[in-house]
This record gives sequence, structure tokens and C-alpha cells, in this order.
Amino acid sequence: MSLADHLRELRYRLIIVVAAVVVAACLAAIWYQPLYQLLMMPYLRAVDMLAESNPQVKASTVISGVTAPFTLALKVCAVTGLAASSPVWIFQLWRFIAPGLLGKERKYALVFLGTAIPLFLAGVLVGYYILPQGIAVLLAFTPSSVPVTNLLEVNGFLSLTLQLMVVFGLGFLMPVVVVGLNFLGVVSANRLAKVRTYVIFGIFVFGAAATPSTDPFSMLALSLPMVVLYEAAEIVARVHDRRLNKG
Repeated sequence: MSLADHLRELRYRLIIVVAAVVVAACLAAIWYQPLYQLLMMPYLRAVDMLAESNPQVKASTVISGVTAPFTLALKVCAVTGLAASSPVWIFQLWRFIAPGLLGKERKYALVFLGTAIPLFLAGVLVGYYILPQGIAVLLAFTPSSVPVTNLLEVNGFLSLTLQLMVVFGLGFLMPVVVVGLNFLGVVSANRLAKVRTYVIFGIFVFGAAATPSTDPFSMLALSLPMVVLYEAAEIVARVHDRRLNKG
């Protein structure tokens, strides 16, 4: 294919992706209230946890500005549409790159794609479920000597929730990248074993820097699964290298 043909193909795939996202976002608008409650559930669970451990600490949510409710609705619908249409845009991405791959490369790409999607979703779910504990830990630092009410801006909280979920999702993709580099011959299993200590240290640094909330619970909830996944990726790489050596 010429460059012009590639650009036309890219335009066609982008049109399909944008249309799918818009349609999914419009459908999400129908269920806006349940979606809003789902995204705010970590906050509600955190408040319940806080009421048990620190009943003197009060927290409340606020929406600031005349256009803030409309902006909030757009954000919730857009994010939901992007997530709900992910099978469409992932498939379109595959259709765009597949013609340039060889048969063996297509097989590996499908395997990595099939592994990356569940891992990313698992990371998103972990980020969603540990968020209440992180919120409760941070709000617990509220001084109790003087009555104070924590006012949590809803738009800011939703941005924090989405950032945390995306960070956890991307963090859980680390083993796919490691195994992919091994299959491409960039790194060997022996090399992965030699740098294991440095990688684990880097994972904890990444966990501390990447989590939007500053509580240690969120950092450990991201770092510890990444360490386990790295060990699993190292095992897969070792099995692959042994097969190559036997061949």
C-alpha cells in the first residue's frame, strides 16, 4: 500500500472508532444516574469506613459552578463511551496493523492482545476497589481538635478515580511488555533474572509516583501485583528461551 492508501485506511478506521465512541456515549447518557452512582461508590464506601474508625471526621461532596453539573455529565458519558466501545477501537487497531504482519507475528500479536485486555481490565478493577481505603486513609488526617468538614469537589474526585484506574490498568500491562520483548529477542530470561532486584525497586518507585493518591496503601496495592506479574513474565520468558535452545 502507498502512503496515501495508508492514510485513507487510517481515516476510515478513525471514523469508525469515533462513531462507536459517540454512539456508546449517547447510550451512556440514558443511564447517567446509575453510572454516576457507580463512580461515586468508592467515596460512599470510604465515608462508611471513616464513620466507623473516625466518627468525628465529616465529609461532603460539592459541585462548584453553574456549568459544572453539565460538564460532569459529559465527562461521565464520554469516559463510559470510551470504555464501552473499547472492543471496537481495539479491533480497528488490529485491522489497521494486521496487513503489515507476517503469519507468525499475527499469531503472537493476537496472543498478546488477548492477554493485555484482561490484564488491563483487572488493573482497572483493582484500582476501583482499593480507592475507598485510600480515601479513608487520607481523610483520617483531618484534625479533630477543631470541627472541620471536608468538602470534596465531585469533578476532581472523578478525575482522581479515573487516573487511578488507568494507572493500575497500565501497570498491570507490564508483564505483556516484558514477555513481548523476550519473544522479540530484545531481552533474555537470564537478563531479566539479573536485573530483578532493580526492577522491583523501580516498580515500588513507580507505584509511589504514579498513584494519584499519596497513601501507602494505594502504592502497595499497585506495586505488589506488579512484582508478582513480573515474576510470572520471567517464568514465561524462561520457558520460551528453553524451547528456543532445544530447537
